[in-house]
Amino acid sequence: MSTPSPSRRVAQAVDALRHGWPLAFEGGPVLLPVETAIASGATSERMLISAARAATLKLANQREAAEPHAPVLIRGGEAFDLRLARPIADPALDLANPLKGPFKAEHIDWLEAASAAMELARIAGILPAFLVDPENAGEAQVLSASDLAAWSDSANLHIATRAHLPVSACDSAQIVAFRSADDTREHVALIIGQQRGDAVPLVRLHSECLTGDILGSLKCDCGPQLDAALAAMAREAAENGGWGALLYLRQEGRGIGLVNKLRAYALQDQGYDTVEANQRLGLPDEARDFATAARMLELLGVNQVRLMTNNPKKVAALEAAGVVVAERVPHQLPENPHNARYLATKRDKSGHLLE
Repeated sequence: MSTPSPSRRVAQAVDALRHGWPLAFEGGPVLLPVETAIASGATSERMLISAARAATLKLANQREAAEPHAPVLIRGGEAFDLRLARPIADPALDLANPLKGPFKAEHIDWLEAASAAMELARIAGILPAFLVDPENAGEAQVLSASDLAAWSDSANLHIATRAHLPVSACDSAQIVAFRSADDTREHVALIIGQQRGDAVPLVRLHSECLTGDILGSLKCDCGPQLDAALAAMAREAAENGGWGALLYLRQEGRGIGLVNKLRAYALQDQGYDTVEANQRLGLPDEARDFATAARMLELLGVNQVRLMTNNPKKVAALEAAGVVVAERVPHQLPENPHNARYLATKRDKSGHLLE
């Protein structure tokens, strides 16, 4: 039986975390995901959490870290079981469950593995919190901390199929589906107009938003942005003979996943803004992988774009991946009473431009 590649081991580790199985890092500890763990009898004297979560909980000997997603190792006054660990992991539970301290921070000798675990939790869409070397954890998925460097959604991405898809903006649109062997997420591109090599396409990178795109949520501007982008591409095709491509990226919640995005929504109901809510969860406020978009464009034969965005980070990410951004096309829509604070936070804390 052949040894799995590093990229495949990462895919298996993500699957293990979603199922609640432990990870065993070569030269490091066994880590059991607190949120999804099925080993009900597991206990440990130590937990691995994020720096932002540690600062939020005001744990002893903690200083707010410059990198909120960085790992922090804590030891409790008594052993952690899952009942005690879950309120430490989940801000929805901490106020209703008094924490049993004192807690003490400890030096991490296996920092690379700890950092990899934080990132694997984000990719899996679960809270970044683990029991460390727990008893009764069950059989673990083995991997190396260095495996994560070999994993990328874009590395093995390929075009799976394409088809004609009439949509309200353009009845001659074509949809192209992309798949990677090491990721269950399937991205798509919607081509509006006739693709021509001599015309620089109008391109929009649109990250999946179930609540905004499908349910019509007013908390964000995702749905209107999606509709406006397709309408602009249709005009480009009809009036100028050009074409456009909307890349629909399966990166819900800016890369933290649907469930964690909804957890952040619940925290926003308590008064936190988007960035603060993500940090209270112990998650990064921006974790999207735009290298995937660059790979999709490469597979479509596109190396130069007119990018519809107000986010300079998207421009920089595509250019860093070798895509020429010939023009940044502003893509601003009116606010409503429900998303005004969200849009202000994107402008003031995430660097989005007004036009």
